[in-house]
Amino acid sequence: MQRVWAFAFVCLMLVGCESREVINVFAASSLTEAMNDIADEYEKLHPGVDVRPVFGGSQVLRLQIEQGAKADVFVSADLSHVEALKAAELLSTTTGLARNSLVVIVPADSTVQSLEELGAESRIVVGSENVPIGRYTKQFLDAVQNGDVLRKRIVSRENNVRLVRAKVELGEADAGIVYATDVNAKVRALPVTSEVSASYAVGLTTNAGANGKAFFEYLTSDGQGILRRHGFESP
Repeated sequence: MQRVWAFAFVCLMLVGCESREVINVFAASSLTEAMNDIADEYEKLHPGVDVRPVFGGSQVLRLQIEQGAKADVFVSADLSHVEALKAAELLSTTTGLARNSLVVIVPADSTVQSLEELGAESRIVVGSENVPIGRYTKQFLDAVQNGDVLRKRIVSRENNVRLVRAKVELGEADAGIVYATDVNAKVRALPVTSEVSASYAVGLTTNAGANGKAFFEYLTSDGQGILRRHGFESP
């Protein structure tokens, strides 16, 4: 009898979970902490809604949407992927969401204090050229005084910014180029003067329903305060 009641309870729980409205949010990996907080706050305001963020490189997420992945909202670390999906009529509404700065990070216990101190043997890891952080890195290296020297120190190109940070955290690289919001207790940013910044954009998919639209509106209004708390700048 206990097994019957247990089975019935599990079934009721599953039915309850299935009755929740799901909002799928595809977001650039650099937004992980901020988007998780936004999702938590939104769910508190809307108890019947389950916000499910999916994180990855913007180019990978765009490809998944192009191939039919179910997404309601897409947040890219650059404008090009949002514009491409809108041109393909896969996004109905788009707008700028936030900005971010680029920094050079080293392990927290590194003795390096400036770009000039990255010696000939230094290993630098960056984003691959087909991802937003990689394209911004190219602009960054074009802008800083010793950019050509730094290029010669590149030993690895990664598919998203969190993989770049991970290699520095693990000691597999002496330095990496990431977004300012990626700095944590395990790494620190070197003082660098550069005007290069990343522009984030958000789009509502053409398949999104009323709940997806409501989250999109929250993200571009009240959600801005949470983004600011995580270090993102106004669009």
